[in-house]
Amino acid sequence: MKLRIFLLLTLLGVFSGRAQTAGVTNLWQFRLPGGTGDSSPALAPDGTVYSGFFYGWLVALTPEGQLKWKFKAGREIQSSPAVAADGTIYFGSRDWNCYALTPAGKLKWKFATGAWVDSSPALAADGTIYFGSHDGNFYALTPAGKLKWKFATGAEIVSSPALGGAGTIYFTSTDGHCYALNPDGTERWRRRTGGFTPSSPVLDPDGNLYLCINKAMASISREGKIRWQNNSHILMDGSPAVAGNGEIYFSHPWTAIGGFQTNGVLAWSFDLKNSLAGSPNVDARGIIYASNGQDIMALQPLTQATPPARSSWPVWRGNPQHTGQARAAD
Repeated sequence: MKLRIFLLLTLLGVFSGRAQTAGVTNLWQFRLPGGTGDSSPALAPDGTVYSGFFYGWLVALTPEGQLKWKFKAGREIQSSPAVAADGTIYFGSRDWNCYALTPAGKLKWKFATGAWVDSSPALAADGTIYFGSHDGNFYALTPAGKLKWKFATGAEIVSSPALGGAGTIYFTSTDGHCYALNPDGTERWRRRTGGFTPSSPVLDPDGNLYLCINKAMASISREGKIRWQNNSHILMDGSPAVAGNGEIYFSHPWTAIGGFQTNGVLAWSFDLKNSLAGSPNVDARGIIYASNGQDIMALQPLTQATPPARSSWPVWRGNPQHTGQARAAD
């Protein structure tokens, strides 16, 4: 399948006002010293944009790009914020804490772990907050910031959890395993993936997992069995995205974006002549978004353009708004 570039938005330098770039309007840009690091913005229902910055700031911006408030954590914020239904913002910091802020930017609570918290929180329907830490533990907290349970793995957890429709929690550890836990913290299964595995899983409507293991795209069944592994492309450590047409989109670390069929066969790849980073996203129109850390590119398949799959967690952070909440599946 061929693709055509639908949008190219170049983010260069500190900018205020509007500019035309490659046929689209750059509405605004906001930058704090030190750059954004790996934190990905989350979009609240009222249009507020939340994002973490490398120097420890969590900022809230209006839909017009104006600063509403900023909150200073003790160290860098690599974790991407999650936004609950009541507006509470949750995120981790390298000061070893998970934070909860009010929509006005006031501290509600912070929970101390034993190491960095780069994992981005996932929010269950009952309000439970799930995340991992570099101390090797996976945590479940109440909305009040109290520990419900923790689960020990053999090494650091840098991936972000995915939530299944039945409440199952899926995540990877750098101990070389993918884990499935029940909502009460008991282990459902673990699957040996081998090596350093920081990729965050996503789910299709049947509950199958897709993630990158050992730099290859792989699928694991909801029962924990390896369905297939495609070693034909060297992949990023980020998450793929599952589209409604059954294709799984991925970012190649050097120049390409591509799509696998659900049986592991490579359906297409498209050379963007640029190095890609992070996880692709899919909007309601079926447009695929990818970034190289400087440019945001949006690609539209010429045929079969479909929105994200109707699963509980089809894309990284659960939905295109990156709120960390599970989607309602059909």
